[in-house]
Amino acid sequence: MTSSILRPRRRTFPVATPAEDAAGGTQPTPILDRLHPRVTELVRCIEAAPPVADARPWPAERQLELLRRAHRRISATVRPVYSVQDERPVSEVLRRGRGSCSQRLAVLEAVARTGGVATRVRGLLVDGALWYPRFPRMRRLVPDHVVLAWPEFRIGDAWLPVSELFGGLEELSTRPGGGFTNAGPETLFEALSRTAVDWDGVVACPAGGGADAACDLAGHVVADLGHHDSRDALFARHGQTLCPTARLVAEPLLGRRSAGA
Repeated sequence: MTSSILRPRRRTFPVATPAEDAAGGTQPTPILDRLHPRVTELVRCIEAAPPVADARPWPAERQLELLRRAHRRISATVRPVYSVQDERPVSEVLRRGRGSCSQRLAVLEAVARTGGVATRVRGLLVDGALWYPRFPRMRRLVPDHVVLAWPEFRIGDAWLPVSELFGGLEELSTRPGGGFTNAGPETLFEALSRTAVDWDGVVACPAGGGADAACDLAGHVVADLGHHDSRDALFARHGQTLCPTARLVAEPLLGRRSAGA
Protein backbone atom coordinates (compact mmCIF):
# COMPACT_ATOMS: atom_id res chain seq x y z
CA MET A 1 0.00 0.00 0.00
CA THR A 2 1.27 3.48 -0.88
CA SER A 3 -0.02 6.92 -0.04
CA SER A 4 -2.50 8.56 -2.41
CA ILE A 5 -3.49 11.29 0.09
CA LEU A 6 -0.11 13.02 -0.25
CA ARG A 7 -0.35 13.76 -3.95
CA PRO A 8 -2.01 16.88 -5.41
CA ARG A 9 -5.74 16.56 -5.98
CA ARG A 10 -7.33 16.19 -9.42
CA ARG A 11 -4.16 14.79 -10.95
CA THR A 12 -4.78 13.05 -14.26
CA PHE A 13 -2.58 11.06 -16.61
CA PRO A 14 -2.64 13.12 -19.84
CA VAL A 15 -1.52 12.14 -23.29
CA ALA A 16 2.18 12.81 -23.79
CA THR A 17 3.20 16.01 -25.53
CA PRO A 18 4.98 15.34 -28.86
CA ALA A 19 8.73 15.91 -28.56
CA GLU A 20 8.75 18.38 -31.46
CA ASP A 21 6.49 20.71 -29.45
CA ALA A 22 9.19 21.29 -26.83
CA ALA A 23 12.03 23.36 -28.25
CA GLY A 24 13.79 23.81 -24.91
CA GLY A 25 16.14 26.71 -24.49
CA THR A 26 19.05 28.33 -22.66
CA GLN A 27 17.12 31.09 -20.90
CA PRO A 28 17.13 31.32 -17.10
CA THR A 29 13.97 30.22 -15.27
CA PRO A 30 12.89 30.50 -11.63
CA ILE A 31 14.34 27.02 -10.98
CA LEU A 32 17.22 27.17 -13.45
CA ASP A 33 18.51 30.57 -12.31
CA ARG A 34 21.69 30.24 -14.33
CA LEU A 35 22.61 33.94 -14.02
CA HIS A 36 23.03 33.67 -10.25
CA PRO A 37 26.66 34.11 -9.10
CA ARG A 38 26.68 30.66 -7.47
CA VAL A 39 25.84 29.03 -10.81
CA THR A 40 28.34 31.03 -12.82
CA GLU A 41 30.99 30.33 -10.18
CA LEU A 42 30.29 26.61 -10.48
CA VAL A 43 30.79 26.80 -14.24
CA ARG A 44 33.99 28.80 -13.72
CA CYS A 45 35.32 26.08 -11.41
CA ILE A 46 34.51 23.43 -14.00
CA GLU A 47 35.52 25.21 -17.16
CA ALA A 48 38.02 27.87 -15.96
CA ALA A 49 35.98 30.62 -17.67
CA PRO A 50 32.24 30.65 -18.35
CA PRO A 51 31.08 31.65 -21.84
CA VAL A 52 29.92 35.18 -22.58
CA ALA A 53 26.45 35.83 -23.93
CA ASP A 54 27.51 36.84 -27.44
CA ALA A 55 30.18 34.17 -27.92
CA ARG A 56 29.95 31.55 -30.65
CA PRO A 57 28.37 28.25 -29.56
CA TRP A 58 30.81 25.73 -28.14
CA PRO A 59 31.68 22.65 -30.25
CA ALA A 60 29.63 19.57 -29.42
CA GLU A 61 32.64 17.77 -27.93
CA ARG A 62 33.32 20.63 -25.52
CA GLN A 63 29.65 20.83 -24.55
CA LEU A 64 29.56 17.13 -23.75
CA GLU A 65 32.78 17.32 -21.73
CA LEU A 66 31.40 20.29 -19.77
CA LEU A 67 28.33 18.26 -18.79
CA ARG A 68 30.38 15.24 -17.76
CA ARG A 69 32.70 17.37 -15.64
CA ALA A 70 29.69 19.12 -14.13
CA HIS A 71 28.10 15.80 -13.25
CA ARG A 72 31.24 14.66 -11.46
CA ARG A 73 31.57 17.99 -9.62
CA ILE A 74 27.93 17.98 -8.52
CA SER A 75 28.23 14.38 -7.34
CA ALA A 76 31.24 15.33 -5.23
CA THR A 77 30.02 18.63 -3.77
CA VAL A 78 26.19 18.46 -3.48
CA ARG A 79 25.21 15.87 -0.89
CA PRO A 80 22.29 13.61 -1.92
CA VAL A 81 19.27 13.97 0.38
CA TYR A 82 15.54 13.24 0.21
CA SER A 83 14.33 16.81 -0.33
CA VAL A 84 10.78 17.04 -1.72
CA GLN A 85 10.88 20.66 -2.95
CA ASP A 86 11.33 20.15 -6.70
CA GLU A 87 10.87 23.85 -7.44
CA ARG A 88 13.80 24.97 -5.28
CA PRO A 89 16.10 27.28 -7.32
CA VAL A 90 19.45 25.85 -8.31
CA SER A 91 21.30 28.68 -6.55
CA GLU A 92 19.63 27.70 -3.26
CA VAL A 93 20.57 24.04 -3.76
CA LEU A 94 24.18 25.13 -4.22
CA ARG A 95 24.02 27.35 -1.12
CA ARG A 96 22.77 24.46 1.00
CA GLY A 97 25.27 22.02 -0.48
CA ARG A 98 22.66 19.27 -0.58
CA GLY A 99 19.82 18.26 -2.85
CA SER A 100 17.57 15.51 -4.08
CA CYS A 101 18.22 13.62 -7.28
CA SER A 102 15.79 15.95 -9.06
CA GLN A 103 17.43 19.07 -7.63
CA ARG A 104 20.91 17.93 -8.63
CA LEU A 105 19.68 17.19 -12.15
CA ALA A 106 18.39 20.77 -12.19
CA VAL A 107 21.90 21.98 -11.26
CA LEU A 108 23.25 20.06 -14.25
CA GLU A 109 20.65 21.70 -16.50
CA ALA A 110 21.55 25.17 -15.21
CA VAL A 111 25.23 24.51 -15.95
CA ALA A 112 24.29 23.35 -19.45
CA ARG A 113 22.27 26.49 -20.14
CA THR A 114 25.12 28.63 -18.86
CA GLY A 115 27.36 26.89 -21.39
CA GLY A 116 24.94 27.61 -24.22
CA VAL A 117 23.51 24.07 -24.30
CA ALA A 118 19.73 24.10 -24.70
CA THR A 119 17.84 21.84 -22.30
CA ARG A 120 14.34 20.46 -21.98
CA VAL A 121 12.79 17.73 -19.83
CA ARG A 122 10.75 14.63 -20.41
CA GLY A 123 8.11 14.20 -17.76
CA LEU A 124 7.64 10.70 -16.34
CA LEU A 125 5.10 9.54 -13.80
CA VAL A 126 6.90 6.76 -11.95
CA ASP A 127 5.44 4.10 -9.66
CA GLY A 128 6.37 4.87 -6.07
CA ALA A 129 7.24 1.21 -5.56
CA LEU A 130 10.59 1.93 -7.22
CA TRP A 131 11.57 3.75 -3.99
CA TYR A 132 10.52 0.98 -1.60
CA PRO A 133 14.16 -0.14 -1.01
CA ARG A 134 14.91 3.28 0.50
CA PHE A 135 12.00 3.24 2.93
CA PRO A 136 11.43 -0.41 3.94
CA ARG A 137 9.63 0.56 7.17
CA MET A 138 7.72 3.51 5.76
CA ARG A 139 6.11 2.09 2.62
CA ARG A 140 2.69 3.39 3.60
CA LEU A 141 4.06 6.94 3.39
CA VAL A 142 5.74 6.53 -0.01
CA PRO A 143 3.74 8.44 -2.65
CA ASP A 144 1.98 6.12 -5.07
CA HIS A 145 3.35 8.12 -8.02
CA VAL A 146 6.43 10.33 -8.42
CA VAL A 147 6.67 13.11 -11.00
CA LEU A 148 10.16 12.90 -12.51
CA ALA A 149 11.75 15.58 -14.72
CA TRP A 150 14.27 13.74 -16.92
CA PRO A 151 16.59 16.21 -18.71
CA GLU A 152 17.65 16.22 -22.34
CA PHE A 153 20.47 18.32 -23.81
CA ARG A 154 20.81 19.72 -27.33
CA ILE A 155 24.25 18.50 -28.42
CA GLY A 156 24.93 19.35 -32.05
CA ASP A 157 21.76 18.63 -34.02
CA ALA A 158 20.23 16.05 -31.68
CA TRP A 159 18.69 15.80 -28.23
CA LEU A 160 20.74 13.71 -25.81
CA PRO A 161 18.87 12.23 -22.81
CA VAL A 162 20.79 12.49 -19.56
CA SER A 163 20.69 8.67 -19.51
CA GLU A 164 23.23 8.72 -22.35
CA LEU A 165 25.54 11.40 -21.00
CA PHE A 166 28.30 8.83 -20.38
CA GLY A 167 27.60 6.53 -23.34
CA GLY A 168 24.84 4.72 -25.19
CA LEU A 169 22.42 2.57 -23.22
CA GLU A 170 23.70 -0.63 -24.83
CA GLU A 171 27.27 0.17 -23.81
CA LEU A 172 26.32 1.24 -20.30
CA SER A 173 24.21 -1.88 -19.73
CA THR A 174 27.25 -4.14 -20.21
CA ARG A 175 29.46 -2.45 -17.63
CA PRO A 176 30.27 -4.32 -14.40
CA GLY A 177 28.16 -3.73 -11.34
CA GLY A 178 24.68 -4.36 -12.69
CA GLY A 179 21.84 -1.90 -12.87
CA PHE A 180 20.19 0.53 -10.51
CA THR A 181 18.78 -0.74 -7.21
CA ASN A 182 17.75 2.61 -5.67
CA ALA A 183 19.28 1.43 -2.42
CA GLY A 184 22.25 2.73 -0.44
CA PRO A 185 23.97 6.03 -1.24
CA GLU A 186 23.62 5.72 -5.03
CA THR A 187 20.73 7.72 -6.48
CA LEU A 188 19.65 7.94 -10.11
CA PHE A 189 22.01 10.91 -10.44
CA GLU A 190 25.10 8.89 -9.50
CA ALA A 191 23.97 5.82 -11.43
CA LEU A 192 24.05 7.72 -14.73
CA SER A 193 27.84 7.56 -14.88
CA ARG A 194 28.15 3.79 -14.46
CA THR A 195 25.06 1.98 -15.73
CA ALA A 196 22.09 2.25 -18.07
CA VAL A 197 18.98 3.98 -16.72
CA ASP A 198 16.38 2.95 -19.27
CA TRP A 199 12.78 4.20 -19.01
CA ASP A 200 11.70 2.71 -22.36
CA GLY A 201 12.62 -0.97 -22.10
CA VAL A 202 15.43 -0.80 -24.64
CA VAL A 203 18.12 -2.76 -22.76
CA ALA A 204 18.51 -5.24 -19.94
CA CYS A 205 21.52 -5.68 -17.65
CA PRO A 206 23.28 -9.04 -17.88
CA ALA A 207 23.04 -11.50 -15.01
CA GLY A 208 25.43 -11.03 -12.13
CA GLY A 209 24.51 -7.55 -10.98
CA GLY A 210 22.30 -8.71 -8.13
CA ALA A 211 18.70 -9.80 -8.04
CA ASP A 212 17.40 -6.28 -7.41
CA ALA A 213 19.61 -4.47 -9.93
CA ALA A 214 17.93 -3.39 -13.15
CA CYS A 215 18.74 -1.31 -16.21
CA ASP A 216 15.23 -1.59 -17.64
CA LEU A 217 12.99 0.61 -15.48
CA ALA A 218 10.15 0.84 -18.02
CA GLY A 219 7.90 -1.31 -15.85
CA HIS A 220 7.86 1.47 -13.25
CA VAL A 221 6.59 4.14 -15.68
CA VAL A 222 2.90 4.79 -15.08
CA ALA A 223 2.56 7.55 -17.68
CA ASP A 224 4.72 9.50 -20.10
CA LEU A 225 3.96 13.19 -19.55
CA GLY A 226 5.79 14.22 -22.71
CA HIS A 227 8.45 16.83 -23.33
CA HIS A 228 8.47 20.31 -21.85
CA ASP A 229 10.63 23.37 -22.47
CA SER A 230 11.83 23.30 -18.85
CA ARG A 231 11.18 21.57 -15.54
CA ASP A 232 9.35 24.76 -14.53
CA ALA A 233 6.86 24.14 -17.33
CA LEU A 234 6.47 20.47 -16.37
CA PHE A 235 5.70 21.23 -12.71
CA ALA A 236 3.43 24.15 -13.63
CA ARG A 237 1.31 21.82 -15.74
CA HIS A 238 1.38 18.60 -13.74
CA GLY A 239 2.31 19.64 -10.21
CA GLN A 240 4.97 18.16 -7.95
CA THR A 241 4.92 14.71 -6.41
CA LEU A 242 3.52 15.86 -3.06
CA CYS A 243 0.80 18.37 -2.30
CA PRO A 244 1.95 21.66 -0.67
CA THR A 245 0.93 20.62 2.85
CA ALA A 246 2.78 17.33 2.58
CA ARG A 247 5.89 19.11 1.28
CA LEU A 248 5.74 21.57 4.16
CA VAL A 249 5.64 18.74 6.71
CA ALA A 250 8.07 16.37 4.99
CA GLU A 251 10.83 18.79 3.99
CA PRO A 252 12.21 19.45 7.50
CA LEU A 253 12.32 15.70 8.13
CA LEU A 254 13.73 14.55 4.79
CA GLY A 255 15.55 17.59 3.42
CA ARG A 256 18.64 16.90 5.55
CA ARG A 257 18.52 13.09 5.53
CA SER A 258 21.32 11.67 3.41
CA ALA A 259 20.35 9.20 0.71
CA GLY A 260 21.05 5.71 1.94
CA ALA A 261 20.80 6.66 5.59
